[in-house]
Amino acid sequence: MKTRKGKIWPWVVSGLMLVIVTAAVLVAVNFVTIKDFFVGMGYMPTRGMTEIRESLQLTGRGEFLFKASRPELDERGDFNRNCRDEDTETAILGCYRDEKIFIYNIVDDELAGIRELTTAHELLHAVYARMSESEQAKWGELLATVYEQNKDILEEEIEAYDEGERAEELYVRAGTEVRDLPEALEEHYGEIFRNQDRVVGYYESYIAAFLEIDAAIDELDTEMKAALAQINTRTAEYERRTAQLAADIVSFNACAEVAGCFKADGEFWERRGRLVTEREALTEMYSELNEMIDEYNEMVGEYNANVIHGQMLNDLINSAVEPEEIE
Repeated sequence: MKTRKGKIWPWVVSGLMLVIVTAAVLVAVNFVTIKDFFVGMGYMPTRGMTEIRESLQLTGRGEFLFKASRPELDERGDFNRNCRDEDTETAILGCYRDEKIFIYNIVDDELAGIRELTTAHELLHAVYARMSESEQAKWGELLATVYEQNKDILEEEIEAYDEGERAEELYVRAGTEVRDLPEALEEHYGEIFRNQDRVVGYYESYIAAFLEIDAAIDELDTEMKAALAQINTRTAEYERRTAQLAADIVSFNACAEVAGCFKADGEFWERRGRLVTEREALTEMYSELNEMIDEYNEMVGEYNANVIHGQMLNDLINSAVEPEEIE
């Protein structure tokens, strides 16, 4: 009997420890949920944030975490105090800090959807913060595949983060920027957003302005290089032929002053005719060159306008940039 008791006792202790640990985990989980509940009860969104919340079409759980995260729309000064570190100069659209969401209040028709997308982005940070390490690891494995399949969208943004932050950022960006996710992920994000594609639509809407400008700049850059190469080639030909014409005129005039230099009666008029024809051709070439240069300058002007436009949009989304005063 003693031996038997000795064998049973460790199992009983392990069982008690398992119950105690499980109970502790449940208490911790319930504490977070209870805390979120009471924090959310005291949240009163502004009209702007209410409109954003309605646009996102959140599920019950999404609404619960939205309220618990107390999102607020901030103008430049408040946003910088809440989100921006002193040594950061890059554009920041929002942040999830101290269990609260802050959104830079960017209002511009050309950037429609940017506040909605940013709010959804930061809300997923709040979701991720409430996951266990095992949950994060589970989704991380599936998201690695999503990343490989959508590098054109995600790579540049994800690589900008420190290695320790990339898993969370990938989780957030996949849920707000990628369509056609694996079914398990769609169901997971569907616990927060009733229509995840609608959220992605906000991303595509606001990013379209930047993509359009980039595409225009790239296209103009290619056209300008080709046009400049053609101008340089034609200019070199024009200069060569102009120099040759000048030399031929000098030779013709010198020959005209020497008796018998022109061997046949019609040689004088034939050579003179060739010189006149070449001069007229060069006059036309000069006019064409000027037209080519004018077209090139128009492209340069359009290129510069796109660069300025892009910089204006970048400044608009960057709270680190001091807005210019209108006189």
